[in-house]
Amino acid sequence: MDWIILVLYILIAYLFGSIPTGYILVKQLKGIDIRTVGSGGTGATNVKRVMGTKYFVIVMLCDMFKGMIPTLAALHSGLMPDILPSQYTLAIIVGIAAVFGHSKSIFINFTGGKSVATSIGVLLAMCWQTALIAFIIWVIVVYLTRYVSLGSIIASFSTPITMWLFDQPASFVIFTLICSLYVSLYLHRANIKRLFAGTENKFSLKGEAK
Repeated sequence: MDWIILVLYILIAYLFGSIPTGYILVKQLKGIDIRTVGSGGTGATNVKRVMGTKYFVIVMLCDMFKGMIPTLAALHSGLMPDILPSQYTLAIIVGIAAVFGHSKSIFINFTGGKSVATSIGVLLAMCWQTALIAFIIWVIVVYLTRYVSLGSIIASFSTPITMWLFDQPASFVIFTLICSLYVSLYLHRANIKRLFAGTENKFSLKGEAK
């Protein structure tokens, strides 16, 4: 029974994370497959290229909830598989499933976005201070450089440090380290190449990314 509960947690979190908010929104309102535009991602930054800042915010918030809601459920539902050492471990597994779901959505042939907003949602459920600091760092870097990808990479690498500073469980620190490596170095690998080449798109609050 414990294994069934664990599998259900993982499956529900993955499916929740897999909901392609940006893809659905752009497809319904513009008739465009967002994966054929800009970076090809389904996240908020790419949505802004087609729909503008208003929809950037909407998609970002929706994608955050995709990570936050399953993780909060894992932490506070009270339904804990005895095969796991703690509720924290369950939250980590669920958080990973949600983040992976956003980047590899079963609903759109295992494509997706960079999972930054979904990761922030997971962090909000685990330690809101870490999520807030990561968001502030992201805003500052994007404001100064106009590179969303650079802001995401730097903010992501701040999370294991702030988890440790706020005396969170060691498992949370390890989780954020692994997650930051996945989000920053793997999912942003094309962005990193463009940053070094000087061809990365810049973010603008007015209109499309430059």
